[in-house]
Amino acid sequence: MSEADAKKTDTADRRWPVIVAVLAVSGLYLALPESLAVGPRWLQGEIVSLLLIPAIITHGRGQHRINQILGQTIAAVITIFMVWSLVLLVLAVPSHKEAPTTMLRSAVALWVTNVLVFALWYWRLDAGGPYQRSKQPRHEIGAFLFPQMTLHPSFGKHKEQPWSPNFLDYLFLAFNTSTAFSPTDVAILSRWAKLLTMTQASISLTIVVILAARAVNIL
Repeated sequence: MSEADAKKTDTADRRWPVIVAVLAVSGLYLALPESLAVGPRWLQGEIVSLLLIPAIITHGRGQHRINQILGQTIAAVITIFMVWSLVLLVLAVPSHKEAPTTMLRSAVALWVTNVLVFALWYWRLDAGGPYQRSKQPRHEIGAFLFPQMTLHPSFGKHKEQPWSPNFLDYLFLAFNTSTAFSPTDVAILSRWAKLLTMTQASISLTIVVILAARAVNIL
């Protein structure tokens, strides 16, 4: 392996931003009131912790297939909890059982969770996942067309180190999808990716509508 490829693999395999994102999702879930949580509010964090520890261990041992399964399971768990809580939030709007400020705080927590959850899915699924991407000398084919993929390899710093997306790139994509309800600088190529971005934008729009409705009631 060349020095450039070694640097690329090291960068692509950095998992601490993903771990921080997963823990942040669990923390945001604790901010929800009991009426909007699925079971005890600590339940999601407990399940995620039980899956996250072996995921970290298998990554360190190079057991990439098991790590991929555990990672996708974690993403599925936090997605289910998020969608379930969103349904409870929507049902709680006409009942007025929760205070407007509580509803606003819950909606914001779910909006941020939506961004982190789908960033995790994009990072996990694009081009076979982070491990498969790290094996490629340069990221050229995937579900998303990043601007860097259109640049010539000799352009700028990419001449010294081949470019490959990391979690921050997928977080930026997810943030734009939730704020603009569509991707901005990244083109969506695969059908599964289009379905995911449509789902994310729909969830974000639902939360924004709830935020607007609660804000009007407060005013």
